[in-house]
Amino acid sequence: MSQEANPAPRSLAEALRARDDASLAALLRSRPDLITPVPTDLTQLATRAGTRASVLRALERLDRFALQTAEALAVAPDPASGTALLGLMAGDAGDDTVAAALPRALATLREQALVWGDDERLRLVRTARELLAPSPGRPSPTGLGPTVHEAASGMSPGRIQEIVTTAGLASTHDSVSALTALTALFTHRKKMAKLLSGAPEGSLEVLSRLVWGPPYGQVTPEPAAHLRWLLDRGLLLPTAPGTVVLPREVALHLRAGRAHREPEPLPPAVEPAATHRPQGVDAAAAGQAHTALATVEELLKDWDEGGPAVLRAGGLSVRDLKRTAVALDAPEPVAAFWVELAYAAGLLASDGEADERYAATPFYDEWQERPPAERWALLAGAWLTATRAPGLVGGRDAKDRTLSALGPGLDRSAAPEVRHRVLTLLAGLPAGAAPAPESVLTRLHWERPLRGAAGTPRPARDTPAEDLRTRLARWTLAEAELLGVTGRGALSTQGRALLGMPGPGASGGPAGAGEPGGPGDKLPVRHHRASAPATAPAALAPAPLSPAERAAATATAARLLAPLLPEPLDHVLLQADLTAVAPGPLERPLAETLGVLADVESKGGATVYRFTPESVRRALDAGRTAADLHDFLTRHSRTPVPQPLAYLIDDVARKHGHLRIGAASAYVRCDDDALLTEILADKRAAALRLRRLAPTVLAAPSDPAALLEGLRAMGFAPAAESAEGDVLITRAHAHRTPPRTAPEPVPDGPPPPDGTLLSAAIRAIRAGDLAATAPRKPTGTDPAAGELPRTSAAETLATVQAAVLTGDSLWIGYVNAEGAASQRVIAPIRVEGGFVTAYDHTADEVRTYPLHRVTGVAELAEE
Repeated sequence: MSQEANPAPRSLAEALRARDDASLAALLRSRPDLITPVPTDLTQLATRAGTRASVLRALERLDRFALQTAEALAVAPDPASGTALLGLMAGDAGDDTVAAALPRALATLREQALVWGDDERLRLVRTARELLAPSPGRPSPTGLGPTVHEAASGMSPGRIQEIVTTAGLASTHDSVSALTALTALFTHRKKMAKLLSGAPEGSLEVLSRLVWGPPYGQVTPEPAAHLRWLLDRGLLLPTAPGTVVLPREVALHLRAGRAHREPEPLPPAVEPAATHRPQGVDAAAAGQAHTALATVEELLKDWDEGGPAVLRAGGLSVRDLKRTAVALDAPEPVAAFWVELAYAAGLLASDGEADERYAATPFYDEWQERPPAERWALLAGAWLTATRAPGLVGGRDAKDRTLSALGPGLDRSAAPEVRHRVLTLLAGLPAGAAPAPESVLTRLHWERPLRGAAGTPRPARDTPAEDLRTRLARWTLAEAELLGVTGRGALSTQGRALLGMPGPGASGGPAGAGEPGGPGDKLPVRHHRASAPATAPAALAPAPLSPAERAAATATAARLLAPLLPEPLDHVLLQADLTAVAPGPLERPLAETLGVLADVESKGGATVYRFTPESVRRALDAGRTAADLHDFLTRHSRTPVPQPLAYLIDDVARKHGHLRIGAASAYVRCDDDALLTEILADKRAAALRLRRLAPTVLAAPSDPAALLEGLRAMGFAPAAESAEGDVLITRAHAHRTPPRTAPEPVPDGPPPPDGTLLSAAIRAIRAGDLAATAPRKPTGTDPAAGELPRTSAAETLATVQAAVLTGDSLWIGYVNAEGAASQRVIAPIRVEGGFVTAYDHTADEVRTYPLHRVTGVAELAEE
């Protein structure tokens, strides 16, 4: 480990002051909470970096080995040398892999300002030490207990001297030196080995149970002989009545110097479970993408005239979710995923009416007009960045309330990061390789061992407890397959492009020229550090795509998917059994008309439609004539129109509209009075309470719609008419919400700063630090305490005028128009009209200040 050329810093602020701008930018990028708001100087930045909330957030973003390194520093002497830290991590026997990985872990801790100091005086930030060091109420993650000095702090001096002499050491004149001698004994390998060689077998068994933690045990007031042997020599020390602890130094000797039982310097590899042809993976993914589009369209078509009501607390009721699952022929969790996906893409929302219901948004109509590949890319992009987790639906929140689809409480800020990371790990495998799910989960747990446990709702049923991050990863693998981002478990070429990564063929992978993902496809290259080899650290937080990069990635994914999707057909195959077979996806006008004329009987590779009297009447109600329907079927069928279907259309059309219904409350009129007599004589018409007004007119107290349905149920084919006597044409009413935007993702803390913000923030921090640390002549004020210089108006004017002549810089206190006070270092250029124009070193620009807002001035001390 290299030694720093500069003197060892005495504080974190000094360590930050010695960093260059690139290093400060790396810190602010990895811990964006430190830049909100921008600190005034480096001292404030160091203070903020040491707060409990910020340190906790930083620790949560450490990988397993970096966290183990921080845990080792928490139980090491403060400060610790690099040699001592290596001993704690690798043990007495050493470990080349640990030694090779330790500099990287230390660099990570330094970059995030959790560790400062040179390699011979490493200091863990005090708050991090408090969080990771062992205490009676919170054992250390290492399983180590307190030191001899800490454990024996409440013991009487006499008892300490007894322990020292029993351990074979000379008595001392005070407790401090006695505990120091005992510590030296416990840290001396040969002397400790000799001491333990005479221990009873029962004593060694007790030590073996406590060595890897927890280090605390219970004893009776009269301990057994083997426990008394340990207590008399200080190998166990009492911490409370009936409780003893294994001192840290003893445990480290028994562990051969290691702080952790199993150091994990290398990320576990993601193991492939199966390997498929890349072309087969892309084809399977494209098939799933086509199914996803059809499912979302079916969902929103089902809700076209107004979907389920919105619960008072928000979201779908359990009953409505079950109905949606039945309509989509999918399990409820899968139905919840499709509903949430449409919501995340901005295709559905609540209409905001008094009787609030869910419905498609105006954007849905625009989405439908796009090519299928673009529609899929929009869905996949919305899924990748959404913070809502559909897998939580059906679980319980912290207040034991059921989490409902489209309801509150489903946002998890870690979801986009987990989805992106899971897909990135899949991208690191050979093309066509599907990973073993457990190996993906193991890798994610290594990368973020502390993340995910907070905010995890209770499962809906008795299931094994898993942290949120693990559950999100499992859902990601399942949802990516449903959506067509993966195929047969492997990442597809279009899924890789969605991440903004080059296809496998671009780096010499198996994809060939002219294939999707091959060298012929110019994908937008973005340098993500994907699934790293075993000797390299993992890329835990790749830079997010900018809006322009995201749009380019989405367009590329759509372009790669487009050739793999089936072309829409302009024909069907009519069968003699009153069915029509669509051997593939249909063109939109054909699908819409056929959906009115026939009912969908089955789905799959081919869709089967069935013609019924009700479906034909539905088409006639929509304004079609029998001639229109015959012409439509003739034009779009590759087979002749079967005679039974032609007879069905003519028969329904002949009866359709023969009866007319209007409002009386309701009436029935017909030129054939015999038909009206037949209706009156039918017992099924009793509920309609019809009465004859004229030979060709019947009246009823019910409304026209109820009368229409009642007569149709009796087998007649009436048509509704307007007040003018014209036949009413009924068409499906497409209910739409007012314009709605897609829900905004809930960020996981402040967003990462962009380059412009970083540059401006570092410039402001440097300038503020210059103003705060510039040497000054004595003024009676303490700049370190934030006090501003105080001088009279005359003194201020005279000092500033003199500085104009001499060209010296001054330290001033300034209060702006909003009342915010600050201190600045300025070089006055001119003074006139009550204003001073000066080069402001703090802002790095020339500014003009009103003299009445200057609280005072002080000259800077000579260097």
